[in-house]
Amino acid sequence: MFFVNYLPCCGLQPAGHYQETMIAGKNNIGENCMMQSDMKMLLNPALKEIAVYKVEGGQQAEIKLNQNESPFDLPLWLKEEILGEFQMEPWNRYPEILPYRGMKAYADFLGVPVESVLMSNGSNEMLYTIFLACLGPGRKVLIPEPSFSLYEKLALLLQSKIVRVPMQPGLDFDTEAILRSARDEKVDFIVLSTPNNPTSKSLTLDDIRNIAGSANAIVLVDEAYIEFSRERSALELIREMPNVIVLRTMSKALALAGIRIGFAVCNPALMQEIAKPKIPFASGRLAEITLMRVLANYSLVTDTVSYILHQREKVYQELLSIDAVEVFASDTNFLIIRVGDASSVFRTLQHEGILVRNVSGYTMMENCLRFNVGLVEENQRLVRKLGTL
Repeated sequence: MFFVNYLPCCGLQPAGHYQETMIAGKNNIGENCMMQSDMKMLLNPALKEIAVYKVEGGQQAEIKLNQNESPFDLPLWLKEEILGEFQMEPWNRYPEILPYRGMKAYADFLGVPVESVLMSNGSNEMLYTIFLACLGPGRKVLIPEPSFSLYEKLALLLQSKIVRVPMQPGLDFDTEAILRSARDEKVDFIVLSTPNNPTSKSLTLDDIRNIAGSANAIVLVDEAYIEFSRERSALELIREMPNVIVLRTMSKALALAGIRIGFAVCNPALMQEIAKPKIPFASGRLAEITLMRVLANYSLVTDTVSYILHQREKVYQELLSIDAVEVFASDTNFLIIRVGDASSVFRTLQHEGILVRNVSGYTMMENCLRFNVGLVEENQRLVRKLGTL
């Protein structure tokens, strides 16, 4: 009751003051809601059509097979060499505008001119760079679907028109449909993920050559999984076809997903242009040193790839004998299976400590799960569990 009185010594205010404060507070809440609504109108309208990237099930599990990673980390002796060199670098100084040492090392490794190579902080950053250079409002990009979700996200952000070309029922590329759509729609840009994530299928080199030669468009060939493919790399086309860009990542076969290294490779004249929107200082010295050391010990990579290819075939053959599972032939370090109820199987596996990827949300991939090749005991445990379905 005494709170109604004004008590200056305690700083208390009369009831009327509290009512005014509450009314003012409600007004502020209303104004804040209006401001938030108004703020959205100030943002890129494409944000209404995209969502924050998430990994269903998280990134921690006893058996983690959901992000197409290498099952093998770098050996400790190689890490010590890398860190020993890195600790001698000046940490108070910016790295070079572009990681020229790393670009030279990778160019020498591929046998291409250094002017044809651009290094980035992971291939995703390079995708942003290339899309910024090639797309904008009203421009058209052809994307076979299903494919890597970041392509569509970037195209939407840049307010470009997406020309979608569905895969064939068996998830293989429909080359004729790509050629037809590129011609009829007069597209400016074509993105080919080959081998493709999430379908695990590849285009042949002749298919890529035919598409790039027929279309009046820049053709980006994303070769994130090329080391596991039966097909030849599109790098062979760089000298003969001025409109081809090859994208590479060090996250898969080279087991450097945590270091973030990507590359674009194309003819020097095109490279001068796509490098213009590249973020400066984005790749640090640690990435450069790591790349150069791994390339110098590339037998580690070839051994890992050999292991993964052997295990991929072994797991594939074992899955063929499980009636409740339809398995697709793969050209990557992962396999795709179709089951009766993907969400249920995903949860069952997660309960057993096995984390895979539910890719059912992709077009044409209803009730499909994706998992990369793991260690022998991890693969065996997964197959045994799937055999109980």
